[in-house]
Amino acid sequence: MAAAASLISTFFHYSSPLSRSPNRRPPLSVSKLKCLSLHRNQYQNDNSGILCFLDQVLHSHSHSLTPHNLLFTKKPPSASSSSSALDSLLLLCTSIALSVSLFVADVDPASAFVVTTPRKLQTDELATVRLFQANTPSVVYITNLAVKQDAFTLDVLEVPQGSGSGFVWDKEGHIVTNYHVIRGASDLKVTLADQSTFDAQVVGFDQDKDVALLRVDAPKDKLRPIPIGVSADLLVGQKVYAIGNPFGLDHTLTTGVISGLRREISSAATGRPIQDVIQTDAAINPGNSGGPLLDSSGSLIGINTAIYSPSGASSGVGFSIPVDTVGGIVEQLVKFGKVTRPILGIKFAPDQSVEQLGVSGVLVLDAPSNGPAGKAGLLPTKRDAYGRLILGDIITSVNGKKVTNGSDLYRVLDQCKVGDQVIVEVLRGDHKEKIPVILEPKPDES
Repeated sequence: MAAAASLISTFFHYSSPLSRSPNRRPPLSVSKLKCLSLHRNQYQNDNSGILCFLDQVLHSHSHSLTPHNLLFTKKPPSASSSSSALDSLLLLCTSIALSVSLFVADVDPASAFVVTTPRKLQTDELATVRLFQANTPSVVYITNLAVKQDAFTLDVLEVPQGSGSGFVWDKEGHIVTNYHVIRGASDLKVTLADQSTFDAQVVGFDQDKDVALLRVDAPKDKLRPIPIGVSADLLVGQKVYAIGNPFGLDHTLTTGVISGLRREISSAATGRPIQDVIQTDAAINPGNSGGPLLDSSGSLIGINTAIYSPSGASSGVGFSIPVDTVGGIVEQLVKFGKVTRPILGIKFAPDQSVEQLGVSGVLVLDAPSNGPAGKAGLLPTKRDAYGRLILGDIITSVNGKKVTNGSDLYRVLDQCKVGDQVIVEVLRGDHKEKIPVILEPKPDES
């Protein structure tokens, strides 16, 4: 840079033969150039410095640098050929010096020539960015459409009644989401990451575990299945990532940690408990339902399904159904289109009512004669000829496992299969009896 400034100073000093006319301003003197050249120290490593230096020179001596003074015009007859050659050589050297200073010198971001450098990320930030970019194509946006009839025109219209998230399970077009996302829908639309939208058909669902399986007829190159992980070995404190579409904002990432394990929540559809639920402080809002919960390796460990919040927005306590539970349900839905789950075939009283009676267990309100419990001889609650209430059997244990409320009963039955024989211990009057019962599937699943 200094060399370029020196050459420019020398050039303007020796290019004075054309400016010696009495009618023209005197050329730039050596002393003035020396003063101007002092300014170059503040621009030593800045490309804008040479430009600023030139601007000062050109501005202060614009009269002496008119086109008549430059070497491109014809010289007066008094000028010697040797002076012309010297001026040309100096101009060439100045151009070379300028080029070298502009392309070789270190460029500061604040200079006139700004070069955009890649953003520097920390290791954990880079890992999060890569995880989001790798798994976003697997997350879909689900729109629940319902048929409504206009009150005035009586026209039948399809209007959105809700939305949620889901993810691609396999290349066959299976999409996994929550049952409450699709409940009551007359039509479903699935939007992939590339914003292409497809009609979805319901393959099957499990209301008790709040899981639903859809299928879209999309090209396989548009479907990217999400990596399936394991939820049995999760630890409290490990990082988790939730991807979904909260409030309709597609592909939103929130992060947090596992704040609890083996929680229990109730299914929104049936009230049946869902065991071994993952608790997380990753923000889960309306619209996140059905979206994936990922570990730090990007593998699926759960489905975001519910939040604990009086306001309905994220309060730092979210719940996800573990992937080990989801995997078994999806496998049955793919093969059979339904989940076969055993039942006792009874209706029982609310837990609060039983507590008021001062007993512990599940009070049988009804046991249809064509159901498993009715066939085995369990007695329902009824009224006598005088209208007095006669309590039915109170179940206190199943297969030796204590039952104090409805959740305990469901928990035991979830470990059994259709066709299993269980020993049900009941409190009948003032004595206990053990009754064998053969479990059957739900009537609508037969």
